[in-house]
Order: sequence, then structure tokens, then C-alpha cells
Amino acid sequence: MEHAQQNLRIQRWVLLVGIILFVIKVVAWYLTNSVAILTDALEGTVNVISAIFGLYSLWLASKPKDANHPYGHGKVEFLSAAVEGTFIGLAGGMIIWEAVHRLFIIEPVTRIDLGVILVAVAGGFNFLVGFVASKAGKRNHSIALESSGRHLLSDAYSTGGLVIGLGLLIITGYSWIDAVVAIIFGIIILITGYRILRKSIAGIMDEADEELLVKLIEHLNQNRREAWVDIHNLRIIKYGRILHIDCHLTVPWYDNVQEAHEEVDALEKIVKEEFGDRVELFVHTDGCRPSACRLCRLDSCLERQFPFENRVDWTLENVLSDQRHTLDANMK
Repeated sequence: MEHAQQNLRIQRWVLLVGIILFVIKVVAWYLTNSVAILTDALEGTVNVISAIFGLYSLWLASKPKDANHPYGHGKVEFLSAAVEGTFIGLAGGMIIWEAVHRLFIIEPVTRIDLGVILVAVAGGFNFLVGFVASKAGKRNHSIALESSGRHLLSDAYSTGGLVIGLGLLIITGYSWIDAVVAIIFGIIILITGYRILRKSIAGIMDEADEELLVKLIEHLNQNRREAWVDIHNLRIIKYGRILHIDCHLTVPWYDNVQEAHEEVDALEKIVKEEFGDRVELFVHTDGCRPSACRLCRLDSCLERQFPFENRVDWTLENVLSDQRHTLDANMK
């Protein structure tokens, strides 16, 4: 809950700063008639709309579970990021369209020096707020806040390039530079929108996060207990910052319910040491089979039918499988 409230506070600042900077950019465009500055203003529109969606999604994601949402409301963050990515892409397309038009119908640019100063100030504030939001989003595992931050950083970088381009226009006097700069940064904005949209769709579709899975598997390998004969059918589903992890844990077949439960508790404790309280763990326990004796390190086992031969390290491939591990299968 603390992380959720922090995310909301930062997103409110993102919205407030976005509105102020949008006004500054519109004033700069009005004074200069620069299509490059117009692109920055259009991007500012997207910033404000996206910030509103982001604020709503973070508010909704912070709500506790209820009867209609037993897994919580975190999925809405992916939807918010998808909306933001779409708006960014639309803004990029509009920017390119207007810039190409200006290549053929060149209009005079006025008071460009003042416009450059205004957008440079706006870009500096965008960078500062974007940096804070992006870092907080990664730290608190909020894709909505992280997307807002990345969007603002991208806007700040675009503004930096825009300032350089308009500086060349001031030096050379070539009006077409204004349109070319707008096209370049329209393309950059399109790419940014695509990346955010792609990541959000991956979350909505529960696409496997290999980086996260590898991190979890390595942690389990480093801390595995002797009684954990095998782990398989491992899956992670993300609901905003919450990770729902389920797997099958193979324990000695003769363990009673309490003993098996203790192994599950130990597994949960080790997982939470790495990922904190954002984990919900669901474990199905299996009893071992004689074929597992050759890969089992439990020295105190009185029911062993075959001597230990080799430990099978858990990997992304074999842990995701729904089949129990055997030594023969893993040595092929």
C-alpha cells in the first residue's frame, strides 16, 4: 500500500507538470509558428492525456482485492500503458504528417530564439520529472508509472534534439530544417509509442517474462533444500506490481501433510527474500518416485532405492516444463 500511495503522489506531479509545460509549449509555438515546436506541443498533449489515464490506473490498481477482482486490480496498469503507447504513436504520426506538409509549403518562422528558450526550459523539467517517475516505477514495479517516466524522458530527449535543430535554423536561416527536425523526432516518438505498447500487450497477454523467471530460478538453485527433490511447471503472472507464482514442488513421498507444508513455507520465505511482499505463491506438492532417487540429495532418506548420481540444475527450460525431472531426461 505504501508503494501504491507513493506512485499516486508522483503521478499527480507528472500530471501537474505536464499541464504547465504544455501551456509553455503552446505559447512557444504561437510566438514562432515553428512546426518543430508544434511537434513538441502535440507531444505535450499526449503527456497530459497519458498522465490522466496513468493517474486513474494507479488509483484503481491501489484498491484492495474484492469479490469481483480476487487477484486485485493491477492489470489496469497494463491497459493504461497500452493507451499511452497508442496516443504516443498517434502523436508521432500527426507530427510526421504536418512536417511533410511543411516541406512543400514553407511558412516563415518568427522569434525562434524565444521559442528555443521556452522549449529548452520545458525539456529540462520534463527530464527531471521523467527521471524521478521512471526510477520510482522500476523500484515499485509499476509499469504505468515507469511508462509515464519513459515517455517524459523520451520527450526531453526529443526536445534536446529539437533545440539543436532550431539552433541550426537560426544559424543558417534555412526554413526547411524546421520540418526535417520535426520528421526525425516524429519517427523517434513513433518508436517510443510502439515499445510501450508492446510491453503493455505482453503484460495483458501474460507473456512469460524470461528475465524475471531466470532471476527466480537462479535464486532457487542457490538456496534449494535437500527435501526439494524437484520443481517444475513454474509460472509467473503479473498483476501490476504483484507477482502470482505457482509451481509443483516434489518432496519425499513419505512426508506427512505438516512436513510438506513446512517445505512450502520454506520455499515461500526464500522467494520473498528476493522479491519482497509483492509475491503470492501457490504450490502444488507431489510425492517423489523411485526414478528421482538418482538426482535426490537427501542423505537421511530411509526409502532410497538407487544411489545419488548427479544433481540436475533447474533451468528455464526444465522448470517451465509440466513434466517431473528425471536424470535420463536431463542428460540427453
